[in-house]
Amino acid sequence: MGDNGHAFSEHGLIDKRTAYEESMRVPMLVHCPELVKGGQRMTPMVANIDVAPTLLETAGLEPPSGLDGKSFRPLVQGKAVPWRSDLLYGYFWERNLPMVPTLHAVRGERNKFVRVQGLWDTDELYDLKDDPAEARNLIDSRVHAVVARTMRRRLFEVLGETDEMQVPLAPDRGA
Repeated sequence: MGDNGHAFSEHGLIDKRTAYEESMRVPMLVHCPELVKGGQRMTPMVANIDVAPTLLETAGLEPPSGLDGKSFRPLVQGKAVPWRSDLLYGYFWERNLPMVPTLHAVRGERNKFVRVQGLWDTDELYDLKDDPAEARNLIDSRVHAVVARTMRRRLFEVLGETDEMQVPLAPDRGA
């Protein structure tokens, strides 16, 4: 795995803690000739939360209950298994990184809904197929109104399921 990308104001923000593709997506290569046929490209949404369960399962160990992710080993083996259709992304504002607001996003296979809080307070909706650079915010598009409502509702469902409806506060860690 590599690190996620660092934005230099491509979307009006500077940092790597944003919900845009260049920050959310992380390159990952899997090399295990015993399990994986080489040269494949996977399309299911695998996340960093899936790495530990995958490594544990591959080592013959049972992943502990309560982990957010799940093993993607069957996917790299080419098996058709039920998999997530969306993924939650979240970042909470930090005092030492004031340029990045609190934001949450739900990324589907085609669309992404982003809710920014504390800076601009503007929701965002992107069609990742037609606009992979996320240059056109479709949140006010009448054509995409149903998608926006559906994804907004899904975001709050996932936030409720994951108990992330409260903004965490932390004491200062120095000057």
